[in-house]
Amino acid sequence: MTTTARAIPDPDGDARVRTDDRAHVFHSWSAQALIDPLPVAGGEGSTFWDYQGNEYLDFSSQLVNLNLGHQHPDLVAAIQNQAGRLATIQPSMANDVRGDLARRIAEVAPDGMEKVFFTNGGADANENAVRMARAVTGRRKVLSMYRSYHGNTTTAISLTGDPRRWANEPGDGSVAKFFGPYPYRSAFHSSSDEQETQRALEHLEQTIILEGASTIAAIIIETVVGTNGVLIPPPGYLPGVRELCDRYGIVWIADEVMVGFGRTGEWFAFQAYGADPDLITFAKGVNSGYVPLGGVVISDRIASHFDTVAFPGGLTYSGHPLACAAGVATFEVFERDGILERVRDLGSRVVEPRLRAMAERHPSIGDVRGAGLFWAIELVRNRETREPLVPYNAGGADAAPMAAVAAACKKAGVWPFTHFNRLHVAPPLVISEDELVRGLEVIDRALDVADEYVA
Repeated sequence: MTTTARAIPDPDGDARVRTDDRAHVFHSWSAQALIDPLPVAGGEGSTFWDYQGNEYLDFSSQLVNLNLGHQHPDLVAAIQNQAGRLATIQPSMANDVRGDLARRIAEVAPDGMEKVFFTNGGADANENAVRMARAVTGRRKVLSMYRSYHGNTTTAISLTGDPRRWANEPGDGSVAKFFGPYPYRSAFHSSSDEQETQRALEHLEQTIILEGASTIAAIIIETVVGTNGVLIPPPGYLPGVRELCDRYGIVWIADEVMVGFGRTGEWFAFQAYGADPDLITFAKGVNSGYVPLGGVVISDRIASHFDTVAFPGGLTYSGHPLACAAGVATFEVFERDGILERVRDLGSRVVEPRLRAMAERHPSIGDVRGAGLFWAIELVRNRETREPLVPYNAGGADAAPMAAVAAACKKAGVWPFTHFNRLHVAPPLVISEDELVRGLEVIDRALDVADEYVA
């Protein structure tokens, strides 16, 4: 690992941060006495560093939100300028940067989606999208996928289809689950993408019928399932969801919190799959998380319902000027620097061929899949049986093989995103090609560790 002038060791700073953190900070999703958070001293571009002088390529974009990287000068300047002019204002008043950002979002959304409701993040975006769907349809129930994550507030965690939901149950009792498409581990015993689409849609329709179509307000789908697998919708699936929603009077909510704003090479990931939702939820990439911000893009049909009926929701910090200023700057950077084009180019020309080549070399790789700068490497003990390298929801000793792979990446200066038996490739969208190649080479070498567990 290389130490540079920006990452000079500071043992006293490390000790101070560790002491305060362990004494006073209560961390999410963690048993507090069993964690050892890394003290981070700074970051720039695609790299961050600790107080020991170690630098890491950020191949997770923190929580897949840092689309424009650490300390982007345009975003920092936008926040500074806005703070000097008007640091905050309540949401019931009109504000220039709030309106500017809402207009820009509407311009890249599908036609007929002109209104934006701002939230503080992705979970409350999903909460409020569900609230809109329920108000407009007069129905209560919402369908969501297994293998999904939608947030940690009450309805959002109930919508979530991964183990984080379990300890929070019972939650919102008006949520039902269905299986989404996952060709590599098909719940429908499919042998092709076409078969997976057909059978997944048949299953969804049967779920609608058996749950009672007249009771269902919305179906919420991560366009590309994020933390739970980078699951790409097979051809025809999302148009099929659109048709089912139209047939049964159901609102389709596209959760774009993780994949919106360039992650897959589109403003919104669904724009590559031939169907438009009724509501779009977003957060993360809209301003790289520099100041918390999320929101809901609303179809005109749904927005018009609230022309003379009050929307029953609101947030003190909805459309916060500092957050919106960073969002406006994000649009300017995307357009000036051709971010969408470079994401598509790097994904197809650099990432995909290298991952496909890794799959040929490493018997531990069962599948690689993704789009743009969002990919998953699914690791197995046996390619024939597809037994995962570690069990679903593995912890402790059961998770040791994945922990060893992650440790090999970190030792070589790459901070990976791991979840269960997968490595995800999700670097900042501004990563240089040289950095991207270097990070992929580190992952390639780290997979030698995974190969040791192959039966």
